[in-house]
Formats: sequence, structure tokens, C-alpha cells
Amino acid sequence: MIDLNVLVNLLNNQYLNQYNTKLIAGFYEPFYKAAIESEPAEIQFSHDYIRSALHELAHWCVAGVERRKLDDYGYWYAADGRNQQQQDAFFKLEIKPQAIEWAFSIVCGVEFEASVDNLNNQVEGVSQFQNSLKIQLQNYIRNGYPMRTQEILNLISNFDK
Repeated sequence: MIDLNVLVNLLNNQYLNQYNTKLIAGFYEPFYKAAIESEPAEIQFSHDYIRSALHELAHWCVAGVERRKLDDYGYWYAADGRNQQQQDAFFKLEIKPQAIEWAFSIVCGVEFEASVDNLNNQVEGVSQFQNSLKIQLQNYIRNGYPMRTQEILNLISNFDK
């Protein structure tokens, strides 16, 4: 397993800097803070959790240029306690980033676990969501990852751990 500090330094110094972006640990909740004037964008992840870092990095990989100009990529977020309709929307939006997170987890030697991010409510569709993640990951493996995702996978894979 790659050390979190090593991963953050590798990404910040050899990849994210070209996008005026930093990956930063230590936050209570993850958040993407868009760049402001001379300040770089920040991919903020929870505490010092490598899985949180990989998850937030995956969201950054999915976000296009215009989305990366907006805090939290301009997306809605409903906190824990979502109803089923909100949860279904969450599942739909999370398939690609979580499939990318899974790929990052593999190259980092970190166990992947699908996140339903709704701990206080019973929700339906978890097994279908997990299956959709598996299908999306297989699709990426067969047909290729988005460019930034592939570049990060290459960087981590080629790093002498």
C-alpha cells in the first residue's frame, strides 16, 4: 500500500500542479474549492483517510473544465438521511467516480468499498449500484479511462513504492 503522504506529494508535485490544483488532507468533510485568482484549486479530503483522497481525486477526474471552475463542481449534495429518490440520483451520479476510485484503489493497494453515503436510512438499490460499479470498471478496463484518470494511474503505477 502506498503511504498517504507519499501519494499526496507525488500527485501534488508531479501531476496536479499543472492544473493549478492541490490535494489536501485534514478536513472534517470533503470539498472541492475552485481556484480563486492566484490561489490554486483544492481537492480537500477527510482527515487523513487515503480512501477519501482517492474518492475526491476520482470526482476531480470526472469533472470537466467548466465544472472545475465551481466549488464542489457545482453539484448538489444532500447529507445523510436522503430519501429514496435522492439516493437514486446519488447512485446515478456516483457510478463513474466510484469506478475510477476503485481503479485508483487497486494501483494504491487499498481495499475498495462502494460508498452509499447514507448511513442513517434504509435504502434500496445497493446491490444494483455495486453491480453498476463493476460493469463501469470493466468498461473502463476494456475501452480505456478518461485521460486524466489514465495519467494518474500511470503515475502511481510507475512510482517505486
